[in-house]
Amino acid sequence: MNPLELAHTIVNAIENKKGENIVLMDLQGVVSFTDYFVICTGSSDRMLNALADGVSDELRQKYQIKTRPQGAAEAGWVIVDCGNVILHVFAAEQRAYYNLEELWREGKTLLKLQ
Repeated sequence: MNPLELAHTIVNAIENKKGENIVLMDLQGVVSFTDYFVICTGSSDRMLNALADGVSDELRQKYQIKTRPQGAAEAGWVIVDCGNVILHVFAAEQRAYYNLEELWREGKTLLKLQ
């Protein structure tokens, strides 16, 4: 599976779980540790966990990719590292604070879903 297909699978899984403000960024040539970021917002700690776990379950079932969410929903930021794609699930306050879209603005925004 190519990394862009994987990123779109992650975006679809987030949409199905009602994640908000989804952004897909192409970071190829900008960073060496991944190709894409998927960034989204959840409305509660429970939602952050549901989004991260939902993506992990989807990748395991569809592609036998084993991932494990890292971070604490209570802290407002959970990461799912899928190698060529990294998912960042934020609470609104932490997303605004860390502002990854601005930090990595050299990357190309491929998709924005409200």
